[in-house]
Amino acid sequence: MSTAAIPGAPLPVRTPGSRARGRHRRPERPEIPTGSPALLLAVPAVAGPEARPIVDELLSIVRSEQPGIEIAAGYVATEADDAPTVAGLLAIAAGNNAPPPVIVPLVPGPHGFLTELHELAAATGASVTDPLGPHPLLAEAVHVRLSEANLARADRARLFAIATAADGVVLTVTGGEDAAAAAGITGVLLAARLAVPVVAAALDVPGSVAAAVEHLRATGSERPALAPLVIGPEADAELLATAAEETGCPSAAPLGAYPTVGQLIASTYLAVLPAPVYAEEQDEAEEPAAEH
Repeated sequence: MSTAAIPGAPLPVRTPGSRARGRHRRPERPEIPTGSPALLLAVPAVAGPEARPIVDELLSIVRSEQPGIEIAAGYVATEADDAPTVAGLLAIAAGNNAPPPVIVPLVPGPHGFLTELHELAAATGASVTDPLGPHPLLAEAVHVRLSEANLARADRARLFAIATAADGVVLTVTGGEDAAAAAGITGVLLAARLAVPVVAAALDVPGSVAAAVEHLRATGSERPALAPLVIGPEADAELLATAAEETGCPSAAPLGAYPTVGQLIASTYLAVLPAPVYAEEQDEAEEPAAEH
């Protein structure tokens, strides 16, 4: 178990990686500059048995994407001694005189959790990134979940092709109307992949999902389906089940720990760091100056 998961323990130490040399080297992962702040993955849920397996798997994906990255997950609250809160990890960083971490919220779009997160960050000097979406990688993840549920033709590069079962998709989100509006962009990307109409609706706004389904049916869809743009911890599982039951539509599974979600966490963190200057690039830049 990582020491980052134990309250009172320091965040794990990042080990800098090495970069391949040579004109024809393969592309390398972006290198994290030495001394960079840690990545704190903020989970909008209690650290219970539903959320923790998803979060632990996402942490594993991020570490595989960026070996040696300094990362920990914090929850809004916890039911276990070995699962820290966001506030607790921020306090540990401040007590260790470590740089304030970069907080990446584990949500695909606007969410009420973000207000509390920004308040915590402001009190400690930490920064909070934007949510993970909208993004093409989220559209890919939703597409795969639909295909796994036999509700869409699979991505040719990843899964065995099947006949399309749904002729319209409701992209369901949590976070109210703001989240539904923001999800419209991912919906456009998903519609381009599926070649069927896609509309977004908020699970936590009464009647929103039902109205979206009726809109699809009124415009010609005979087999609408629900596609959660939900990672998992940020949504009440009962909301997902109720939406499917009330509309009579089949539903795909939440995104969960789909690999592109982990990739988005890593890239969102890297985007706020200063660009690294590799030693060999610095040497090449200095060579012309030396000739003069």
